[in-house]
Amino acid sequence: MKILVVGASGLIGAGVADALSVNHDVIRTSRNSDVTVDITKPESISAMYAKVGKVDAVVSCAGKVTFKALEEISYDEFAKSLQDKTLGQVELVRQGLDYVNDKGSFTLISGVVGREAIHTGSAAALANGAIEQFTYAASIELPRDIRINTVSPTVLTEAADYHPYFPGFKPVPLADVVGAFVKSVEGWSTGLVHKIG
Repeated sequence: MKILVVGASGLIGAGVADALSVNHDVIRTSRNSDVTVDITKPESISAMYAKVGKVDAVVSCAGKVTFKALEEISYDEFAKSLQDKTLGQVELVRQGLDYVNDKGSFTLISGVVGREAIHTGSAAALANGAIEQFTYAASIELPRDIRINTVSPTVLTEAADYHPYFPGFKPVPLADVVGAFVKSVEGWSTGLVHKIG
């Protein structure tokens, strides 16, 4: 398959791209790669798809959110989080319908903060929850037998800097999260949120 991995310069994205490249033709995109994209800008997504052309799968490991206490986070920071992690991924799907082949797939990313609360996590919870609900709803509307799933990981073992923000959470190894992405791309499921940890 020809697979587009968005956010391939990050920890999860690089791991997913490496794993998929064993058996597939992988195109790595990010704000800093040869094929660049900024998912907060629809015109950047358009340019990326125009450059890459038709693909069999789109994998998103992209999206940033603000982590601040509720009494400190601003309206604009909530809006920016939604624009980046949620609407950016939705736009990857919306525009990607013209580029994903029949029986292809989209795999998005959310996160544990969509289902378990942490202090400073309200914007992340909003963005992650929205992506997961979009996945359920979009799965019954996508044409040409195109599939859509989301991977929702907890904090990674390899991301030790984040561990203090997740007290009592059991970290999971990157390999487990990567496996869920591979399962989504190479499998047959649709409308699922693969919860890791």
